[in-house]
Amino acid sequence: AGYDQSSTDAWHRMFERDKDLLRSLGIPLDLMATDVWEVEQGYVVNADDYSLPDLDLDDDERVALSLAAQAVRLGAQSSAPDALLKLGGAPISGGGEPLAADLGTDAQALAEAFSAITEHRVLQFSYSGRRRAIEPYGLVHRRGHWYVVGVDRTGEAVVKVFRVDRATEMMAMGSPDAFAKPQEFSVDDAIPAAAWEAGSEDIEAEVEFDSVVAWWARRQLRGGSRIRERVDGSIVAEISVANPEAFIGWVLSFDDTAEILAPEELRWRLVQRVKAAG
Repeated sequence: AGYDQSSTDAWHRMFERDKDLLRSLGIPLDLMATDVWEVEQGYVVNADDYSLPDLDLDDDERVALSLAAQAVRLGAQSSAPDALLKLGGAPISGGGEPLAADLGTDAQALAEAFSAITEHRVLQFSYSGRRRAIEPYGLVHRRGHWYVVGVDRTGEAVVKVFRVDRATEMMAMGSPDAFAKPQEFSVDDAIPAAAWEAGSEDIEAEVEFDSVVAWWARRQLRGGSRIRERVDGSIVAEISVANPEAFIGWVLSFDDTAEILAPEELRWRLVQRVKAAG
């Protein structure tokens, strides 16, 4: 599983990469004979050389670990209970249902991106009909999606953000240490905190939120938004919008407790969205 490559050469490259990654993580790999005649050989991990001592976790620590395992899912797969049982189980931890959204379905793409980031190798993939080659600086999870951030070598050599689930044929290429991430660079700063901030338009929107949802709207607005409070507890927020469609979707999530006051064109686009849905 995981090695269904299109060619023998691709299989060998992936196998060698995975061996190097395991060794770089401190996992000892030994080459040993797999039969009594010592004709075939294979790689093994000696448990005595790698197994951890008992961590002696208390109940609170095991419950916290269990909750963390339930909160993160990859490819719709929940964390296997065997690992938690080896650490002493998880008392009063619930029925194993997920506590957060699935973090994605393409584990192999994430593995390739992570490998390229940790080894400072070039990451290649197809995106929006173009073949890309980037110097990956980091992975970030935002609003249910993984994003890889890096300098696009195939464009203007500027930092760009790509959604991992929209990329295909993702592969770490070339030699390690092919680039160096600037020390002052922050991957988190490269990802817009709100969906409506990721776009090419420049719109100043004014939205009124009723008093019953004002607290929730305030929590979702960034510090750059300007908020005016009214006597009845409602608020009017001035918000910079770069992606109108994402912004309209967010406003509609408040149902009839939020109203776009300006500009008129944005109000019209919201009305058209509602009519199309009806």
